[in-house]
Amino acid sequence: MPNIVWSRFRKFGNDGDEASSERSDEKPIGQVLPAEDVGPGGLSFEEDTAGGLGRHLGVVSCTLLIVGRIIGTGIFSTPSSILGGVGSVGASLMLWVLGFILSFCGLFIWLEFGTMYPRSGGEKVYLEAIYQKPKYLATVVFAANAILLGFTASGCIVFASNILVSAGQVAVVWTERGIALGVIFFVTILHGLTPRTGVLIMNVLTIFKIVILLFVVVTGWVVLSGKTHIADPHVNFRDAFAGSSHSSNDYATATFKVLNAYSGWSNVNYVLNNVRNPVRTLKIAGPLGLGICAALYLLANIAYFSAASKAEIDASGVTVAALFFKNVFGSAAERALSVFVALSALGNVVTITFSASRVNQELAKEGIPLPFGNKFWASNWPTGKSPLPGLIVHLIPSVIVIVGPPMNVAYPFILDVEGYPQQIINLFIVVGLFWLRWKKPHLHRPFKVWWPLAVFYLVAAVFLLVAPFLRPANGVGDTPPLPYYLYCLVGIGVMALGVLYWAGWRILLPKVFRYELVPRKETLQDGTVVTLFSRKKVQ
Repeated sequence: MPNIVWSRFRKFGNDGDEASSERSDEKPIGQVLPAEDVGPGGLSFEEDTAGGLGRHLGVVSCTLLIVGRIIGTGIFSTPSSILGGVGSVGASLMLWVLGFILSFCGLFIWLEFGTMYPRSGGEKVYLEAIYQKPKYLATVVFAANAILLGFTASGCIVFASNILVSAGQVAVVWTERGIALGVIFFVTILHGLTPRTGVLIMNVLTIFKIVILLFVVVTGWVVLSGKTHIADPHVNFRDAFAGSSHSSNDYATATFKVLNAYSGWSNVNYVLNNVRNPVRTLKIAGPLGLGICAALYLLANIAYFSAASKAEIDASGVTVAALFFKNVFGSAAERALSVFVALSALGNVVTITFSASRVNQELAKEGIPLPFGNKFWASNWPTGKSPLPGLIVHLIPSVIVIVGPPMNVAYPFILDVEGYPQQIINLFIVVGLFWLRWKKPHLHRPFKVWWPLAVFYLVAAVFLLVAPFLRPANGVGDTPPLPYYLYCLVGIGVMALGVLYWAGWRILLPKVFRYELVPRKETLQDGTVVTLFSRKKVQ
């Protein structure tokens, strides 16, 4: 296949700097992409970016997209469970620092890939670029994870439970589920029918979350100064590592929770088709967004631990954020926190859904066989500007998870099961980084990660895949009565299901019914280009 012109971008110099340009319609200056920059369906860069709203996201919106995705409910709901898991305030804070370092290492790896292949889809695109044979295998395995485990049920559940608490209502199971279902349907309609309003609401909620965390941080400084009624705000920071766990499983499970709280630093990589000057914007918004969140997270944890002793946190049975507000401002403020957490959860659902729908659309564009044909799922129906079918693909598993399992088991299990297969994907991505540098050193790399950071990320990914199978100190993990290793098996099972689906589509069915799959491209009415397959009879 001939080289593909990389239009809409300016040429990069050897140092990776980009000539300034804010207009999305400016033409390139001689920049040429390698022939490898096509998906398995053969869509070129121009074909893949056709259709939809076009490039309407700038640096500010992309930074808020990252911050809004990262700051969800994790910083309010998980610090106490992480403390309980690792046994000490010092170990807990060290894990938050470790999560920050790992996230930055991952961000730099994804920056290298994102600037090499500036198109929507994130890991889908990078896996396709690395693992080109067997054809479509990487795409289908990623699709299984993205579709089956890409739900936002946890955020909807947290919104429902906290909004009921703030209203002084008893959290009846089906009332909670009904509110959670209302949230996911509302967000689907919002992004599907009024995409620009969806982005506006997404940005407003993100700014609100930043303000709330800044309030927590400043309040923590006041508490530490000794000018409040908190008797001893420094108690948790004396002998901070006393009682630390010695179980690898405890640290691995807690690290998954920390990384889940940081997850979202790659959010812009999923929507690069909608980003103005995607290479320049990605290099600015990525570090800026993650840096803002990391600073707020670490300072918020210090604030939490200044307002209550470890014994109080262990005995409270509530999130450390709720205990913080209760101890500093009284019981009425604890109810106000429920409103803050609910709105934060809503903002997280709005942001995740926005990105996930674009990933689902990219999968459908490649010709992955889906019910009713992938033309519909790849389209921007009905507005021509937003992928409502991709939003529906995201909606279905979210509804199943909200309605299906018991709430008290669902939330912690969902956090764990989402993290494990993502670590498998991360492992393949970082291994692929070294492989591409060795096999294809000529590829244009506007950003290049320092290799020791990639090695550190690789080692951490291996540890996080092995350690959860080691028996935890309490013998049962954090999702009883479910076995502590079940979430790992579910994650592996989802990936294996993708392999089986690919084998049936590409090998078994063509062999049994004696046909071969012949790809072709088609342009839909909204301008979207999609790969379709015809069955050619083999004699």
